[in-house]
Amino acid sequence: MQRLAQFDVSRQFVSRPGKIAAQLVFGCICAIAMIGIRRVFDIWAPTAGPFALIYPTILLATLYGHLLAGLTAFALTFFWAWYAVLPAQYSLDFAEPADAERVVLNALCCMVLVVFSEAFRRAAQSTMEQIQGAADRRLTLLAELEHRTKNNFALVASMLEIQKRRLPDTSLHGPLDDAAGRVRTFADAYSHLASEHWEESEIAIKPYLNALLDRIERAAVPAHVQIYREIDPLTLPGEIAVAIGLYVNEAMANCLKYAFPEERKGTIGVYFHVSDGEWRLTIDDDGAGLDGEAPSDGGLGSNLMRAFAQQAGATHSAGAVEGGYRAELIQES
Repeated sequence: MQRLAQFDVSRQFVSRPGKIAAQLVFGCICAIAMIGIRRVFDIWAPTAGPFALIYPTILLATLYGHLLAGLTAFALTFFWAWYAVLPAQYSLDFAEPADAERVVLNALCCMVLVVFSEAFRRAAQSTMEQIQGAADRRLTLLAELEHRTKNNFALVASMLEIQKRRLPDTSLHGPLDDAAGRVRTFADAYSHLASEHWEESEIAIKPYLNALLDRIERAAVPAHVQIYREIDPLTLPGEIAVAIGLYVNEAMANCLKYAFPEERKGTIGVYFHVSDGEWRLTIDDDGAGLDGEAPSDGGLGSNLMRAFAQQAGATHSAGAVEGGYRAELIQES
């Protein structure tokens, strides 16, 4: 319906003669179509409603072919109906004297319809151009905002690095490194979403998570750790998909930080399963579990994961399992 509302027979022509020719041809096509339909109708009712089909014909011709097409369709169909349908048939004479006023009244009504149809078409076109112009301006502003946001992420990370170098107490370097890493993680997730899904209100989760995991694997996963994934296809609103992506980022960061100390070999599994329309995200590893340095429930990472879960409309749980550690995000029913 939206494409039909924006249809314009002369839009594809650049030159004015081309546009005029397209409008004239479209008006003729509409008139010929009406005449064909009228001839079929004349099999049952030869002289009934001689001008009835003219109104929708000139309406469509004007809306989609501009004023010239509407006038062309009006002239052809009106005089054909007067000549071939209105009694006396195949003559411009009137079987009844009152038919003259009838013809004049229908002609005036058709002209009014043409004029108002063209006025409506122009108003609709002007509104669409204003909307498109506003949308273009917003896209420009959003592109500028994206650029500034990425720069701000980089600036914050750099400031944390500078602050770390100024601190003589090396025990504080770890938390600052952790904070800088999280800023870079958010920057990567934001940049990925903005570049590939900026205009989408819904996101296909399988290619989105696969691309996210590929990027993490290239950037942060050491050779002694493997990533295994099972991701079912599902389309989710953009806000939920972003929250899931950030949750995966944080969970993967925790796995890589705590699960495989001293180059311990292992596997991280990422599972996104859909059942009866509800989804479940599971990220587990076969690493050190709670035997190593695991994240605490009150830490920044755990708080972030709970916040991402709330944004995704899901329940977050995390803890040690047999042979490793598991973080899970379950859609709230």
